[in-house]
Amino acid sequence: MNFKLNIPESLNEVTLSQYQKWVKIIDEEKISTFFQQKMIEIFCNSELKKILQMKVKDVDEVTSNIDNLFNEKPLFVPTFNLGEIEFGFIPQLDEMTFGEYIDLDNYLTSWDTMHKAMSVLFRPILHKRKGKYVIEDYKGSDTYNLSEMPLNVVMGALVFFCNLRNELQKHILNYLKTQNEVEIPQGLKDSLKNGIGINPYIPYHREILEN
Repeated sequence: MNFKLNIPESLNEVTLSQYQKWVKIIDEEKISTFFQQKMIEIFCNSELKKILQMKVKDVDEVTSNIDNLFNEKPLFVPTFNLGEIEFGFIPQLDEMTFGEYIDLDNYLTSWDTMHKAMSVLFRPILHKRKGKYVIEDYKGSDTYNLSEMPLNVVMGALVFFCNLRNELQKHILNYLKTQNEVEIPQGLKDSLKNGIGINPYIPYHREILEN
């Protein structure tokens, strides 16, 4: 049976929603022929009944090519287009509101809600000039559905954010070490070392990105 198969050649051709579906599969299924079929079904937008008609060698080749996509090193991509709207990463994370931080803290903990986390980090660009831009004020995680945004943008944002959080945590710990005259509660020291809020999930996301 002959049919056209659209195989993604880079992560910018894969959407966040596709990866969210895939994460559920790899959490529930062991590696098998069904595993391969679901990979092609999800990332190539193909019907399962058509995949069953493919030759074994072709299935192996396609799944190998898709698998290699996730070996790409994620690069930070500050802006992207979704439909007719251009979205931009928060220009200054230190200017983030408490409401934004709370939502981000909640949504970054699961791939099921990653599109909501991305709607906190990325907002429509209102003005753009000489490489700088102003984004729309945060109106809630459901204002824009970013589930169809490119996966390479998601991965790059996660790496950037995780690295930034790690650096911030190091600076806080180094600062506390210099404060000999101030008694720092042991609980705070332990929390900073073990990670609080978003931090406990940084190794989780990093492991997924590396794997």
